[in-house]
Amino acid sequence: MPALLIVLGVIVLIALFLIGGYNRLVALRNNREQAFSDIDVQMKQRYDLVPNLIETVKGYAKHEKELLENVTNARAKAVSAGSIDDKIAAENQFAGTLRSLFAVAENYPDLKANTNFLSLQTELSDLENKISAARRFFNNATKEYNTTLQSFPTNVIAGMFGFAQGTFFDLGEERAAVSKPVEVKF
Repeated sequence: MPALLIVLGVIVLIALFLIGGYNRLVALRNNREQAFSDIDVQMKQRYDLVPNLIETVKGYAKHEKELLENVTNARAKAVSAGSIDDKIAAENQFAGTLRSLFAVAENYPDLKANTNFLSLQTELSDLENKISAARRFFNNATKEYNTTLQSFPTNVIAGMFGFAQGTFFDLGEERAAVSKPVEVKF
């Protein structure tokens, strides 16, 4: 009889351990997905600003048609991306085209002085700061999720239930462009 109680106790402990580990992984995965939803909301607001920005730039930079089309296409791709990984890739491409748009705007003094353009640029800058903060939170949630996923003994539970590692929200190919020192010309 005592041996049966010991075996039963061990089985209950193992079951509790599996349940606890599984629930921890689910909570971390949901925390990561919620963090990405925060990024998604900010990006949606930014995507909504872009058509107004493009219309403002169109009036001044008529011969920049290809760039404006690239921004529009990158926006459409980013808005329609499905999975988190697809959204990250599309967002990186969109951010690159948006940087190109502002670089071209530097060549048009009248555009830079336009109050509508300045207002949109300020609003976009504010959203970029919010997106950066949300990305940091997302990457922290991803790190915590991945660390737990890779740590023993939860890695066993993760393997049993098909939990997969999360991707960080990285700058991707844009990292090289952002890492370059800023050129100052007088």
